[in-house]
Amino acid sequence: MKPSSVKHGEEVQQSRHDGLKWAAVVALLVVAVVGNTYFANIGLLYRVLGVVVLCAIAGLIALTTAKGRDLVELAVSAKKEIQRVVWPTRPETIQTTAIVLAAVVVVGLMLWLIDTLLGWAMSGVIG
Repeated sequence: MKPSSVKHGEEVQQSRHDGLKWAAVVALLVVAVVGNTYFANIGLLYRVLGVVVLCAIAGLIALTTAKGRDLVELAVSAKKEIQRVVWPTRPETIQTTAIVLAAVVVVGLMLWLIDTLLGWAMSGVIG
């Protein structure tokens, strides 16, 4: 029973630091935006590199939070789920695409015919 209480204590400790981590993330993003504006006279390449580096650091800090770990866990499980999907074969894909294209052409022709008939009818009424 003691290990679960230790784990719970670690989770509580982690959640206390998560607020500080999110504050650091926001601060880094603010520094990136303000710094990009403040150093407008510096070359674009250096400003872009600075923003990318600060955003990468902010992203790494965000991934160490509870929500960040949940996001990583979601991405891993999504990758596993995609690997389990049975993808259609090339002939199945071509056949399905041909059916959809044929249906689009048929519906398009029907709409064109209805539009033409209604146009003739309205010109007959209006005169």
